[in-house]
Amino acid sequence: MMKCAGRIQLRDRGQTCQRVGKRQVRKLSCKVSRHLIEKRLSIDFEHLKLTPDYAYFAAPSAFEEMSVAYDDSIGVEVSSDSFWEVGNYKRTVKRIDDGHRLCTDLMNCLHERARIEKAYAQQLTEWARRWRQLVEKGPQYGTVEKAWTAVMSEAERVSELHLEVKASLMNEDFEKIKNWQKEAFHKQMMGSFKETKEAEDGFRKAQKPWAKKLKEVEAAKKAHHAACKEEKLAISREANSKADPSLNPEQLKKLQDKVEKCKQDVLKTKEKYEKSLKELDQGTPQYMENMEQVFEQCQQFEEKRLRFFREVLLEVQKHLDLSNVAGYKTIYRDLEQSIRAADAVEDLRWFRANHGPGMAMNWPQFEEWSADLNRTLTRREKKKATDGVTLTGINQTGDQSLPNKPSSVSSYEKTQSYPTDWSDDESNNPFSSTDANGDSNPFDEDTTSGTEVRVRALYDYEGQEHDELSFKAGDELTKMEDEDEQGWCKGRLDNGQVGLYPANYVEAIQ
Repeated sequence: MMKCAGRIQLRDRGQTCQRVGKRQVRKLSCKVSRHLIEKRLSIDFEHLKLTPDYAYFAAPSAFEEMSVAYDDSIGVEVSSDSFWEVGNYKRTVKRIDDGHRLCTDLMNCLHERARIEKAYAQQLTEWARRWRQLVEKGPQYGTVEKAWTAVMSEAERVSELHLEVKASLMNEDFEKIKNWQKEAFHKQMMGSFKETKEAEDGFRKAQKPWAKKLKEVEAAKKAHHAACKEEKLAISREANSKADPSLNPEQLKKLQDKVEKCKQDVLKTKEKYEKSLKELDQGTPQYMENMEQVFEQCQQFEEKRLRFFREVLLEVQKHLDLSNVAGYKTIYRDLEQSIRAADAVEDLRWFRANHGPGMAMNWPQFEEWSADLNRTLTRREKKKATDGVTLTGINQTGDQSLPNKPSSVSSYEKTQSYPTDWSDDESNNPFSSTDANGDSNPFDEDTTSGTEVRVRALYDYEGQEHDELSFKAGDELTKMEDEDEQGWCKGRLDNGQVGLYPANYVEAIQ
């Protein structure tokens, strides 16, 4: 039975477990145990070292402990992270592919920065344009106004510099990287790079002889360790047989011969193992030299890329550093001069002369009666005849149209003027209590004349005079008269109030 047990050939444990499962394995082990009991063979599984596969079926509870010893003794050494291990040169080869990808990444980085520079320049320009209009149309005046608008001039000039930065990044740095990448990396039909394939082939050729010898060493090592285990198993069997009176001398002799044969196998496998290891050691210097040679070629290629990146990044630094641009310092020198030129005393003097006690005045004087003076001008005629504020309160020196959007700064216009003629007649008094309360129509014209059109407010508008309407964006009202030469329309709110409003603040309802 011992011979039969020794000759049992089982498949790999892992494959068997996958095929029959854990329960079936235990059933098979029970069958083997019963077979041994029927033959009246007493075997101590703790002292009898069977092959791992057979031991699993015969004594599955003790297999885990045996498997650890088995793996540590005859298993192949775990590969380290060393460059000299077989296949570990692939990291060096991968670095070539990484170099191409890094070129692409750097181009994407600069392209994104260029977009940011362009967007920032556009925002500066738009900001400067908008606030220049608001300041010019707002209540600020004199030298402080000039100082304020100088800030917008600074933004416009800085915007131009950032557009130059964007152009330098794309036209110089980006194109330089693109051209270098094209010259350094050559794409093949299969998709890989020529430089990567050359490095891969070089390392494989340098490592192939040594890897072959290493494989022989591993095989010899495995065979020697297996022979040592077989010897130990045979010795254990022989020792157990001496205590078994049921074995005859012939069986004992065979066990002793088995021990002797195992010892000879151990010596042979050891000799072969040492010989293959010696041959591997002899080939190691040449292996290292060949690998070093290919590695240095990869190093030289990578050195070119690293030096190129350093050069490009220095160029990028120069393009981004606006402090080195001569015109950049001039911008802020001019801005400082404009701000320091602001003079509060001068501005106060100007305001006094143009809007204060320094203004000229036509003081009332005695006038002879005349038939021409008896005619009373209508409100609309007064508006056309004077530059006052009877209707709009606005007299601009530049563009006579209102801005498309309501000003967020002020509704005050710096060139306001006031009417020189007025009347005590309540019907012609624009500041009468009835008009101010909105209970009567402040206009002399018929409110029902002309074609009325429903319109919707585009922006919020707060009436600045008693005869102007106030509404919010989205409110609907009725346009009673078309736009006049000063950009105003006459309309009526849903509550019945009639007044003027800027024509470009509303749109017709379709």
